[in-house]
Amino acid sequence: MAYANPRIVVGAVATWQDRVLLAKRAIEPRKGYWTIPAGFLEVGETVAAGAVRETWEEAGARIAVDRLLGIYNLPHIGQVYMVYRAQMLSPTFSIGTESEDVGLFGWDEIPWSDLAFPAVQWALRHHREREGVADFTPFAEPPTLHWER
Repeated sequence: MAYANPRIVVGAVATWQDRVLLAKRAIEPRKGYWTIPAGFLEVGETVAAGAVRETWEEAGARIAVDRLLGIYNLPHIGQVYMVYRAQMLSPTFSIGTESEDVGLFGWDEIPWSDLAFPAVQWALRHHREREGVADFTPFAEPPTLHWER
């Protein structure tokens, strides 16, 4: 018997000082749009390890995972996003095989109209709301945000 189970997407809102690491996608879906480093969890790895791996693969950055920022359920596409808050270990980053560009963005520089997915916007806004808060409860559902494309 075969089961159709949702896929787990893992990622990180990684920062260096007050800037957020974003990568411009070089692959579909949403090629040419910006995202946090994220991708599918692989068999045999923890969620946090997956976020570290995806950040390295997509943005060439080493990170230390702080804590879970949010869990975003997207049943209409069969995905669950688990996004961590993380600190970059240095300001070093590079373009990965799945990225066209990578950069560090201040809050007012984030290309909001060119973000790849709603979950990226949710995670960035949750990060901003919890910035500087050491003890917080992760979001368990997407907030009520209107997403226009």
